[in-house]
Amino acid sequence: MSLLPYALARPFLFGLDAEAAHELTLGTLARLHGTPLQWAWRNRFVPDAIELAGLRFPNRIGLAAGLDKNARCIDALGAMGFGFVEVGTVTPKPQAGNPKPRLFRLREADALINRLGFNNDGLDAFAANVQRSHFRAQGRLLGLNIGKNAVTPIEQATGDYLTGLSGVYPHADYVTVNISSPNTKNLRALQGDEALDALLAALAARREELAIQHGRRVPLFVKIAPDLDEAQVDVIAATLRRHGMDGVIATNTTISRDQVQGLAHAQETGGLSGAPLLAASNRVITQLRAALGAGYPIIGVGGVMSADDAVAKLRAGADVVQIYTGLIYRGPALVDRIARAFAAQRTTRTGGERTM
Repeated sequence: MSLLPYALARPFLFGLDAEAAHELTLGTLARLHGTPLQWAWRNRFVPDAIELAGLRFPNRIGLAAGLDKNARCIDALGAMGFGFVEVGTVTPKPQAGNPKPRLFRLREADALINRLGFNNDGLDAFAANVQRSHFRAQGRLLGLNIGKNAVTPIEQATGDYLTGLSGVYPHADYVTVNISSPNTKNLRALQGDEALDALLAALAARREELAIQHGRRVPLFVKIAPDLDEAQVDVIAATLRRHGMDGVIATNTTISRDQVQGLAHAQETGGLSGAPLLAASNRVITQLRAALGAGYPIIGVGGVMSADDAVAKLRAGADVVQIYTGLIYRGPALVDRIARAFAAQRTTRTGGERTM
């Protein structure tokens, strides 16, 4: 892939409103995928397989949920060289999300703030888009991320998650339970001890029913926030194990503004992503690894802007890594750089131990 196309496109895109640029990019990817113009973002795939949660990840770099909420561009995004792509968050019913403007760039910090609020076309449209993609047929993995509708009272949230799980289950390699977005009122309360225990118990029971119905057991991952103390991380880790969850994704965006004080848009409400999130995310990953022990799958995400940042995630305790904001700031070449760095590291696992 040439670096030139994104070097030319970025100044134009960054001259637009952030959400307008986002929608323009997704629309372009959807239209041009499968045409000769796909060379502008296509990377040669770098194999670097790892077995996690009963799945074979063909390499260790993935796309985080949130970029493609409606699963419109799975194949186009996969062409960038990702071993796995996660799409969503999808809610049972369509919803518009929060009022605009709701996406902001903090360029000096290589960061974004978003308060999109799970804007998506709903479960039926999402599933139809997933079924049209060919990414899984290429041996890559597809994660489907589920959440609750904003109008659903938090006391009834479990029903939305059960509906989402049933709807995406036949089409997913793994399902992610998103309880950590700061942009849906009270959603993070589901990370609390009793609420999380009840939610995961219900999801585990429904998963067993679906496994019998579909003849396969789809792994469940839970995505958590970086704004947790060590005691909260320990409780979450114990709850994940108690209910047979297959892995954890650490982390979502942060509500902290400690790293961006004084910058334009820094006080906008929403979740902060990008470079300022790296240390907090890695702290939670390290705490999770200590609490969960060797061998429990951890997907690391948050603040990855370079191959060195991605390797730092592995050193913190992650098994594989996802990116989102780094892709916006650095372009598709970042996927290739990370994949090559991981392949060069050739992390080996012997008897559950990790070495570099």
